[in-house]
Amino acid sequence: MFTGIVERTGKIISIEKIGSNASFWMESPLASELKVDQSLSHDGICLTVEAIEGQRHKVTAIEETLRKTNLGGWETGKIVNLERCMVMNGRLDGHIVQGHVDATATCIDYQELAGSWEYRFEFPDGFAHLVIEKGSIAVNGTSLTCFKVDKNHFSIAIIPYTFENTSIQQVKKGSIVNIEFDILGKYVQRWMQLKD
Repeated sequence: MFTGIVERTGKIISIEKIGSNASFWMESPLASELKVDQSLSHDGICLTVEAIEGQRHKVTAIEETLRKTNLGGWETGKIVNLERCMVMNGRLDGHIVQGHVDATATCIDYQELAGSWEYRFEFPDGFAHLVIEKGSIAVNGTSLTCFKVDKNHFSIAIIPYTFENTSIQQVKKGSIVNIEFDILGKYVQRWMQLKD
């Protein structure tokens, strides 16, 4: 369980394909604070730390994860948002993020404004009921607020701190991002389906 408040970014330094899986070695300042078997959010994807060497850690994604996320397009040098799992004795600064990516979205517009940035994304039609005006959404694991919502588009506004300290600065028109919809909305949807 995560909050969507990115702690650090890491850089992919190597990728190894093993059968239908892919293993990633990541370099980051968090590595020395990690432990093997720990859950760690990578651009919103919950992956298990398998090995740690100095300032590097290793994770592996299976075929299902590669298919549902943007992991299949990751290359060495890519900057990735990192967040350790939530500690249950502190403030919840973002929103509840599971690290279970629901879909990917495409950046269809990007504007640099006077002191902030605005991104617009297109997502699959089947998820339209889970995106609401001023609702929470995780984009590459970052807790953000939606606005200008229509059937399969939403916008997000980025403040300078978030732009400078997350991987959002790498997102341009045409970029594919991981999205996770608000868990509360998913439970309400399920309840409504069963009610009928």
